[in-house]
Amino acid sequence: MRLKVSLPTRVLIDRDVTKVIAEAENGYFCILPRHIDFVAALVPGILSFKSDREEEFLAVDEGILVKRGNEVMVSTRKAVRGKNLGTLKQTVEEEFRTLDEQEKKTRSILTRLELDFARRIFQLREHG
Repeated sequence: MRLKVSLPTRVLIDRDVTKVIAEAENGYFCILPRHIDFVAALVPGILSFKSDREEEFLAVDEGILVKRGNEVMVSTRKAVRGKNLGTLKQTVEEEFRTLDEQEKKTRSILTRLELDFARRIFQLREHG
């Protein structure tokens, strides 16, 4: 099977795999090459995949998984890749914390812009 994991800005994984395990609201599920086609809404958690002899892990935010024919396509906003669950947990905490801080800064800037815009409109109405 071909696994393709897409983020908003890039493709994180595009490779042949023999098994994919992911988590939806109703629990974990496993996809093997002859699995039926389907769509699942992923919850934040661990997606694992096996290729040849090694298993790798991917921490994902919410997303969508589509299994169609020989393809498994995953689309998510955030994902962190790792070969070891222990180090993956630490990496996820660091990377997602950084993203959260960037989102907070962006929201703060947008709030200030909106307030400034509203103040200027108010001033125009008073003088107009």
